[in-house]
Formats: sequence, structure tokens, C-alpha cells
Amino acid sequence: METSTEEVAVHPTIEPPPQPELAAAPATVNNGMDGYLRLQRRMLLSTVCVTALAVPLTALWFDLPTAFSLLVGALAGLLYLRLLARSVTRFGVETKGVGKAQLLVPVVLVVAAARLPVLEILPAVLGFLLYKPALIVQAVLDT
Repeated sequence: METSTEEVAVHPTIEPPPQPELAAAPATVNNGMDGYLRLQRRMLLSTVCVTALAVPLTALWFDLPTAFSLLVGALAGLLYLRLLARSVTRFGVETKGVGKAQLLVPVVLVVAAARLPVLEILPAVLGFLLYKPALIVQAVLDT
């Protein structure tokens, strides 16, 4: 039995129907989380950049103990930001609320600055708040 090319051309090929909803759903979820992770990295990087700028300027403008206190406060701010980001990442997946562990960071910083003679309270607290200008910079860059 031979088939001609005309008979073969008559039979259409059967293709499964496209299902864009199923294929697009995981990508949308990943894109949201990827965007959040990129924002988190940019926030940490901009906080490090603001700290890298502020500490040497403080050392030049004031003195080394003040710059050291600012650096310790900035490191505490980075730790606070990291703990907060980790808590927010777990929100809804593992827990129903945001954790409170990050709230201990500023308390420990103030207590340490009050107890240790090498740390000054005001520069340490200002160093802790250095993540705020980084937050403002990111908000301006995102608009």
C-alpha cells in the first residue's frame, strides 16, 4: 500500500492545546520573590556604601573613637536589617507574624554603649540609623 503525498498532507498533526496559565504561574511567583531578594541585596549594599562613606568622614571630622562607635552602630544596623529581612522572608510561609529577635539588636547596642567606655552612645545610635539613608536612596532610585 503506497500513500501519496496528497493523502499525507490531508491529515493534520495533533498538537496539545497550549496552557499558558499553568506555565506562567510559577514564573510570576518566582519573579516576585526574585524582586524582593534583589531589593534586599541592594538595601544591604547601599547600607554598606553609606557606612563606608560615613565612617572615614567621621574619623576625619571628629576622632577615631567616635568613628569606631559609628562603625559598631552601623554593623548593628546591618545585623538588624538582615534579621528583619530574614523574618519578612519567612512571613506567611513558616510563621503568621514577624519575629521580634531583631528588636534586641538596638537594645543590646545601647546597653553595650552605656557599659563599655570605648563606645559612645550617640555615634553608635547614629551609626545604627545609617540604614535609613540607604532606604531613602533605594526609594528614590526605584521611582
